[in-house]
Amino acid sequence: MKIVFATHNNNKLKEVKALLPNTITLISLTDINCLDDIPETANTIEGNAIQKANYITEKYNLPCFSDDTGLLVDALNGEPGIYSARYAGEQKNSEDNMAKLLYKLENNTNRAAHFKTAIALNLNGEQLVFNGIVEGTITTDKQGKEGFGYDPIFKPNGYSQTFAELPLDTKNQISHRAKATKQLIAYLKDYKNV
Repeated sequence: MKIVFATHNNNKLKEVKALLPNTITLISLTDINCLDDIPETANTIEGNAIQKANYITEKYNLPCFSDDTGLLVDALNGEPGIYSARYAGEQKNSEDNMAKLLYKLENNTNRAAHFKTAIALNLNGEQLVFNGIVEGTITTDKQGKEGFGYDPIFKPNGYSQTFAELPLDTKNQISHRAKATKQLIAYLKDYKNV
């Protein structure tokens, strides 16, 4: 089975490809010559995932899935949430985003947070949404060189290391994206005996 993953983020592609069985071939937006900046104007994480998947389905008529992820910090009433990628501005700079978040949490003892990923799948006229959540805390400084986004400042519950310090295979067992992707894979396997 070939399916489009509606993202321009090579880090996400790498993470998801590592989870897929070899019977599922992941096609990127670059592979279908889609260079568009797909709109993300919904007011929920699920809404943004659906919006991106629908864009590809309507424009290219291909089976696809899209994800949207947000980091939700308890002490900041769920910020940055749907604005996670653009938290410090439209330049989508991870360093700036982390700096803003750490500044807003300065001297705050409540550092509880969670990542949430929603994956919207459009396949043969059907749409399903899969969700994955991982609870954790925001560190006081950046730790680790792996991963991307907020990984250097997010420590998942039960671990002494941030996502940026954990090996990819460990992250791919416990992360929000991994949890949602595993649901997607289970559905695809049942769907066509993949």
